Amino acid sequence: MHGKSVLLIIGGGIAAYKSLELIRRLAELGVTCGAILTRAGAEFVTPLSVSALTGQKVFQDLFSLTDESEMGHIELSRAADLVVVAPATADLMGKLAGGLANDLASTTLLATDKKILMVPAMNVRMWESPSVRRSFEILKKDGVLFAGPNDGEMACGEFGPGRMAEPLEIVAAIEAALGGAKSLASPLAGVRALVTAGPTREPVDPVRFLANHSSGKQGYAIAEALVRAGAETTLISGPVSIAPPDGVKLMRVTTAREMLAACEASLPADVLVMAAAVADWRPDIAANSKIKKSTDRVVPLIKLVENPDILATLAHHAKRPRLVIGFAAETDDVVENAIAKRARKGADWIIANDVSANLNGESVMGGERNRVHLISAAGREDWPEMSKRDVGTRLAARIAAEIKGAA
Repeated sequence: MHGKSVLLIIGGGIAAYKSLELIRRLAELGVTCGAILTRAGAEFVTPLSVSALTGQKVFQDLFSLTDESEMGHIELSRAADLVVVAPATADLMGKLAGGLANDLASTTLLATDKKILMVPAMNVRMWESPSVRRSFEILKKDGVLFAGPNDGEMACGEFGPGRMAEPLEIVAAIEAALGGAKSLASPLAGVRALVTAGPTREPVDPVRFLANHSSGKQGYAIAEALVRAGAETTLISGPVSIAPPDGVKLMRVTTAREMLAACEASLPADVLVMAAAVADWRPDIAANSKIKKSTDRVVPLIKLVENPDILATLAHHAKRPRLVIGFAAETDDVVENAIAKRARKGADWIIANDVSANLNGESVMGGERNRVHLISAAGREDWPEMSKRDVGTRLAARIAAEIKGAA
């Protein structure tokens, strides 16, 4: 995309803050970004912040003598290779669908002869309203491209479709729109991905088991992100209480040995992401009936044996995936242990995190947020704290870059 130009229209909504990250990501790829900031959008991000990131003047008013004389809305609408509306509000969608133009943003959208990519963001009830759905269908028929919206938690506290796509998803959609060769936002089209998630349970007797606190949320978020990026994704899940993402092939397992067998049966694959928290040991013998307390209070002895090392086994498998990614949940010396684990297991990447950390008042295991380090042969990348969904999105983008670069 180096050398391409995008005109970004920033609508009004709390998701407008993501537009700043989008501008930064586009700049990293050599994309020039101009911006129109609507009056409502300026309630959430400032012209100064947008201008500082684009390195250009931010346009706001239709009836500006200076702006119209220097670059009128007609020229502004046609100077870029692509027009992106992010966030695309119900108002902006409705105006374009209805052919209305009473401000700079809507006038520019009607006057452009370039492709338009809309990134909707609004309350779930607004998105599902009949009028917005009509606008959406009209715009699709008119050839307008869309990225999102995603399902997720809203700033208003509700949950459902309407959450703005993440910046890296939008970048993928922009690349697809500009390149034309790939389907929209599908940088991993044709790639087969295998993801493990959740804990394993190792039975002690019919009512007890050995396990850990893993909720499966991070692995499920990664699987969801890979599907959104176009990968054919198999998710092998230990026992969890969350619904699987749409579009995955789900295989449920309980023990570590079952997980290994399911992984081997799912090969070959291009990418393996081992996010599951696999139990290292299991009882050598699981009792056939519940172990009772004895009258003499003798504590039963449970002998443990080591479970198979799934990551190491698959990293050295005859059908080894092109990219093998493991996870390292650590409580001490997080990065150092992850570096050693990568070498010991034979993985390409290790995603390390501190599971003893407390983020936003909740633990990492079972919580909604994470802070990870990506360990590879090239060194380490320290990612900032973010939601587990955003970790999944960012990892999917890194996987896409790696796969494309190695192709």
